[in-house]
Amino acid sequence: MSIWKRKPMTLLLAEASESEKGLKRTLTAWSLVALGIGAIIGAGLFVRTATAAAQNAGPSVTIGFIVAAVGCALAGLCYAELSSSIPIAGSAYTYTYATMGEFLAWIIGWDLILEYAVGAATVGIAWSEYLNNLLVNVLHVSPIPYEYCHSPFQTSLDGVNGIINLPALFIVAVISLLLIKGTQESAFVNGIIVVVKVAIVVMIIVFGWSFIDDANHTPYIPEPGIFTDEHGVGHSYGGILGILGAAGTVFFAFIGFDAVSTAAQETKNPKRDMPIGILGSLAICTVLYILFAHVLTGLEDVEFFRTGGKEASVANAIASAMPGYEWLGQFVTVAILAGFSSVILVMLLGQSRVFYSMGKDGLLPKAFSDVHPKFKTPYKANLVILVIVGLFAAFVPGDIVGDMTSIGTLFAFILVCISVIVLRKTEPDMKREFKTPFVPLVPILGIVVCLAMIYGLGWTNWLRLIGWLAIGFVVYFGYSKKNSRLNNPKE
Repeated sequence: MSIWKRKPMTLLLAEASESEKGLKRTLTAWSLVALGIGAIIGAGLFVRTATAAAQNAGPSVTIGFIVAAVGCALAGLCYAELSSSIPIAGSAYTYTYATMGEFLAWIIGWDLILEYAVGAATVGIAWSEYLNNLLVNVLHVSPIPYEYCHSPFQTSLDGVNGIINLPALFIVAVISLLLIKGTQESAFVNGIIVVVKVAIVVMIIVFGWSFIDDANHTPYIPEPGIFTDEHGVGHSYGGILGILGAAGTVFFAFIGFDAVSTAAQETKNPKRDMPIGILGSLAICTVLYILFAHVLTGLEDVEFFRTGGKEASVANAIASAMPGYEWLGQFVTVAILAGFSSVILVMLLGQSRVFYSMGKDGLLPKAFSDVHPKFKTPYKANLVILVIVGLFAAFVPGDIVGDMTSIGTLFAFILVCISVIVLRKTEPDMKREFKTPFVPLVPILGIVVCLAMIYGLGWTNWLRLIGWLAIGFVVYFGYSKKNSRLNNPKE
């Protein structure tokens, strides 16, 4: 049994043609673009922008967005080639299995589990923050007590310790049950939310532009130094390292487009629609992100985002710096709650499809690939994910899980870029509906930019990723290697 055995391309393509026996093909190009925007515009924009400005780059967080967008665009071109050529559920896990063998496929699958689980938990935590903002500033009622909407590792300014984040656990459970009901229904709900979300971002940019205070953008790139957060963790602030750190932090905001690729097996015409979905959602969101970050950092100074404006930062900045637009802050709070819900939906969709693929391959228990007889969704995978993500959301602070998601995704992107180069050598005659331009230059540049952002995230996040992979090695050699269908075809 070789840990480097590759999954034959003929087998992968045969699985794609048999999809009517498993997952149901219901998604169009527009559905995919909407799924991408639904995942991309969310906690990354409305929460991580302020975090990156406060901890890493100040107003030059906009440059961090540009760096992150370049890395995503390079990786996105590679994703578009692979997802249109290999239209199978599983995203980077499937591509790696076909190009670099089972062991590296396991690593990336395990990594994607971390990415989507922690990503959904991060957004669930942000949803909880904005729910309190809604209760206080829109509905004018008492907020949920601090101890029941914060992790045990968090303490309020007046010394109250968190116990459990119940709102975050609640929204993860509701979205998981919606996904079990069906992908088409989930995509329809997501499409409505996306229209509202994009409208909100555009309004903030248009109305907020005239309230920008140039003093908040001076200096645009702060002098290099170290900022220590409330957990005692030091972050490179200002200069080139600050921008790279910001890029790694706001990179979380771009995670939607790779979740699009996990739905390839549920797309009506994946060879045409996957590139449109991936690159279209990425292009639309990049423009909105840069303009939004410029406006937000112009409304208030860095100290505001480090202290009073930290939770529900966008709504608080509008209330503080845009007199007469309190209605916009209230509207933002309502729309963001809906928007975060769509991000959680796409993250949990992505994770369940990775579980589905790994279950079919025997690397995880077969139950994960069981499809509901009526709804045609991997319902057992969704229920397990509900428990995993729910625990993360309920008991782990949001800033910690957010950076774990970023580093996990960057690692996945690097392997996707390598997969394109390998597949061009090993399968030169394979039909490619979309071809990444300038191979191997584009994939190599993608690898370099992603590595630079990983470097900017700092050693604490490197250790978390290494620790997660170490657990994965134990699971692989203890269970997955023995149960792999590719390495044990008779079983």
